[in-house]
Amino acid sequence: MRIFLKSIPILILAVVLFIPNAFAANSVTRLDGANRYEVAVNVSKQGWSSANTVVIANGTAYADVLTASPLAYKYNAPILLTKSTTLTTATKNRISQLKPSKVFVIGGTISVSNNVVNELKKLGVSTVERIGGSSRYEVAQNISKKLSSNSKAIIANGTAYADSLAISTYAARQGIPILLTTEKSIPTATKNAMKSKGTSSTIVVGGEISVPKSIYGQLPSPTRIGGKDRFEVAANIAKRYYSSSKSAFISNGFKYADALAGSALASKQNRPMLFTKADSLATATRAIIGSNSINNFTVLGGTISVQTVVTNQLKNEIVGKKVFIDAGHGGYDSGAVGNGLKEKDVNLTVAKLVNSKLSKGGALPVMSRSTDVFLELSERVAKAKSNNVDLFVSIHANSASASATGTETYYYTKYESANSKRLATEIQNRLYQAMNTQNRGVKIGIFHVIRESTMPSSLVELAFISNANDASKLKSALYQEKAAQAIYEGIIAYY
Repeated sequence: MRIFLKSIPILILAVVLFIPNAFAANSVTRLDGANRYEVAVNVSKQGWSSANTVVIANGTAYADVLTASPLAYKYNAPILLTKSTTLTTATKNRISQLKPSKVFVIGGTISVSNNVVNELKKLGVSTVERIGGSSRYEVAQNISKKLSSNSKAIIANGTAYADSLAISTYAARQGIPILLTTEKSIPTATKNAMKSKGTSSTIVVGGEISVPKSIYGQLPSPTRIGGKDRFEVAANIAKRYYSSSKSAFISNGFKYADALAGSALASKQNRPMLFTKADSLATATRAIIGSNSINNFTVLGGTISVQTVVTNQLKNEIVGKKVFIDAGHGGYDSGAVGNGLKEKDVNLTVAKLVNSKLSKGGALPVMSRSTDVFLELSERVAKAKSNNVDLFVSIHANSASASATGTETYYYTKYESANSKRLATEIQNRLYQAMNTQNRGVKIGIFHVIRESTMPSSLVELAFISNANDASKLKSALYQEKAAQAIYEGIIAYY
């Protein structure tokens, strides 16, 4: 019994030490389907086992449903998609499962024909209410009439679909109508909607190309959430309204159907909608993931819309992290020279490889230099600080007597001592094995770039240029690649 009791603290300690690593990996869930109609169905299954109300919209007429998220949220309704003249089998089956008593049909008869309405009634839906209009602007106005009183309105360009989708979750949760404008004038329907709702303040979504100053100045008490592109607009919305949210929806920023259906679930779960390119996370999206420490993602759409490389980036612990890669020396400062090598060239080659791997992995790498230029040590530190980076890694090659050999990594104790040591250790443990060199260990070094950097930082000495065997590896493209991979994996391991 005593032996058993003595083992309990050890067991507890093991569990405590294990848990942080177990929870370190990012969570990624994909909601997909064979087409947009199936995606919408599968999205609905994540939020609703039944529903008294359902919103139906044309799966290719994006404009009609852009403003429907607040309506869907008010009635706790999923958004399902239909073809113009007939319900798809997937949508029809889902409505039979949900058993709604009411369906809102968004758009006129060109978008959703009366044949679809009749099909809905045959499925047992007692009330089918169409919210239409002669234009997308009137549809938005008529949707706003169904919402509770609110003195605020959201204004977005009626042809800039991504902006409306990016704000949809916030608008829905706050019960704020989304109204649409053109870049040339405010449509009569939008003016009438604001007048009837008593709008006293507006949130303008999109940059000045989407909603120019001439329109902005006509709106009551406007505030703009802009950005240089759709990715940055969505990121800025998340920054303003979802700074504490650790979960987000991810959708292709150029394919809207999945986000249309997903906006209802995002609203229900109170998560921001972020956008990606099909084959890589946009810089603005990575940045907000990093700054908000988002680690739980729901990806909307199949692998054509959002490729596997994107989900891999989202799963990667370094996604959104800013990592400073410092290629030591440069320009007239060659660094160590020996065995036909200049240190500055080796450092830059390996640094570029690390930079590429970090970028492909989803991080936001920043290089001190990407060409053969000289930078003062203080300039390197200043550049890292001004970019507000999370980590600093300086890459060098060593020199001493011809017999000196091996790999070593340094840290300093002035700032972030424990984390700097851990970073150095994770890199060193992989680097000497990758280089197949002597393990010279992790050491404290009073080098300027790691002494003055306020973030966790380390300085890598790949191998000795002055040693013929080490130099042959530093010269080798294979070993340069191995070194870069080891540094990259060390950074991932740090997180």
